[in-house]
Amino acid sequence: MIDNDKNKALSDKIFMSLAAVFIASLVGCNLIFQKFFQINIWVPFVGSYTFEQSVGLIAYPITFLVTDIISEIYGKTKANQVVMSGLFASIFMLVIVTVSDILPATVWSPVNNATFNQVFGLSGAAVFASMMAYLFAQFIDIRLFHFWKRITKGKHLWLRNNASTVLSQFVDTFCVLFLLCSFDVISWERFSILLINGFLFKVFFAAFDTPFCYLAVFYFQKKFGLSFGEEIK
Repeated sequence: MIDNDKNKALSDKIFMSLAAVFIASLVGCNLIFQKFFQINIWVPFVGSYTFEQSVGLIAYPITFLVTDIISEIYGKTKANQVVMSGLFASIFMLVIVTVSDILPATVWSPVNNATFNQVFGLSGAAVFASMMAYLFAQFIDIRLFHFWKRITKGKHLWLRNNASTVLSQFVDTFCVLFLLCSFDVISWERFSILLINGFLFKVFFAAFDTPFCYLAVFYFQKKFGLSFGEEIK
């Protein structure tokens, strides 16, 4: 429980900063997801492996780290509020991009109509797929996080951070690829490899971000005098 106005103001500022990182990561993913990259990596027992995936994958796992931190410190209600804010921000971004795409470019514009449309002309099917997958995955992540927190009585942060994120990320990856393939945005022959690549990357990131989650939670508990498992009210 925060016991003075100074700490309350700091708590609000940190929450707004975390929400800003979440929304920026989400909107950025939806703007850049149409570019796919390919790199060769070394995998134990496999050797050289060609990894293919959308560049939108790079920032998207950050949203799950942020919601896990908010869930742990601020509670389920605040985490759900951030998820809905991200949805509204994405829809607003889509409206702005659509209007910008419709407006004709001048003859001297550095970016012509065709180039702008190719880069930012988000297809309705792709955006629908992304938003549906986003909602399913984020709400599953938050619910599972608090389920494990309740079961473990606030212990084992690493378990709820990873267990909630891994399952929700699989749901996200499967849903978005299934919808994209169903609407012929991506061919079905790429479904399996993109699903495997996306899920494995997110599993790796879930494990990688665990120390950062611990550091953030430790800072909050020390800064605001929170007891073990206590949330800011």
